[in-house]
Amino acid sequence: MNNGFTTVIGFTMRNKFRSKSFIITTVILAILVVVGGNLPYLINKLGGSGDKVTNVGYVQNAQGSVIDGLKAYYGKLPEANIKLMANSSEEKLKESLEAGEIKGYLIFEEDAVMGFPKVTFNSESAFSGGTSSSLKVALQQVKTDLVVKDAGLTDEQKLQLFSPISFDTAQVSFTNDAGKTEQEQGIAIGLTYVMLILLFMSVMISGQLIATEITAEKSSRVMEIIVTSVSPLKQMWGKIIGTFVVSVVQLVVLVGALVVNLQLPHNKDALAGFGINLSGIEPQLIVYAVFFYLAGFFLYATLFAAVGSIVSRTEDLGQAVMPITMLTLAGFYIAMYGLNDPNAAFIQVCQYIPFFAPFILFLRIGLVEPAWWEIAVSIGILIATILAIGWLSAKIYRAGVLMYGKRPSMKELFKAMKAYKV
Repeated sequence: MNNGFTTVIGFTMRNKFRSKSFIITTVILAILVVVGGNLPYLINKLGGSGDKVTNVGYVQNAQGSVIDGLKAYYGKLPEANIKLMANSSEEKLKESLEAGEIKGYLIFEEDAVMGFPKVTFNSESAFSGGTSSSLKVALQQVKTDLVVKDAGLTDEQKLQLFSPISFDTAQVSFTNDAGKTEQEQGIAIGLTYVMLILLFMSVMISGQLIATEITAEKSSRVMEIIVTSVSPLKQMWGKIIGTFVVSVVQLVVLVGALVVNLQLPHNKDALAGFGINLSGIEPQLIVYAVFFYLAGFFLYATLFAAVGSIVSRTEDLGQAVMPITMLTLAGFYIAMYGLNDPNAAFIQVCQYIPFFAPFILFLRIGLVEPAWWEIAVSIGILIATILAIGWLSAKIYRAGVLMYGKRPSMKELFKAMKAYKV
């Protein structure tokens, strides 16, 4: 009895592993993962916070006190990222900008009301990023210095006035003595984001593979031969399990490549510079990630298998699976929205919708601390839905693989299920 089931699993796995598209896709994704794994190092090197100085020009003898204040401000920094360069006129500054000698230049306009000139930073792009932000902070500091210069403040008072406040964030835990620190929350957000993307990609890719293979077998009439040797139920679950094993192998390769790259010395140092320590990942979060990955995969895989069984032509498959694709996309994008506000009422409602729960509930577990009963109710609904969908999909599959021609309506499908006593 089990021989047919294991045969389908083995056949599905061999087909996928030998497929050129599978091999090429895995290699491309692995390369992207390796590049992504080295991003902390590349950002640290190419982002160059302190080893690259930006030249900024200004007209000589313009606003001497402001320019002196800017030079003093950047001179006090341990790693100044802006160097001020004087020129005789705005026309000369434009020439220097065009020649690439400066990134931009400052123009001052008197403002008698404010007592501080209006400043315009001219560059080749209106979006100057860090340069304009740095100049804005520096000019604000210069303005403050000029205003309090004659106020008679002592050096100690000036130090207290200009010293930044100490401000940290921490999560309140209602079940443990201490909640997550800001660093732990950052790690949890990163893991949650990666998990959501992996689940979304796995569901979309593997689900499409299952549906496409079933439809292709029907359209080529191979299905008529297969059903004489293996029961439809064994076929469906054999294809789902076989595709699942292939997906897990692919996932292990990709995650393994990512973890190995992140553990390389240059990446570990870069991550440490960003305040990220991978050893801070909670084991409980890993367990939830595995569970929701399995739940999401089997929930959607059975749906894709059922839809694939009622389509006789591969040309019609895209339209047939569109509702399932939209459900997957909705769950993913709702989760992306929830990254900003995981306690929003809309997000809390969506965690009980089984088609969204693998995305949303894992998101909330990773970022906040939902009550135990919320987790229990959501997981209970999810498991019950997987069993119900699996049972219904099996019935649809057993009837659908024997129906050819145009895609049957729900009424025709139920009649067939009744006729075939499935």
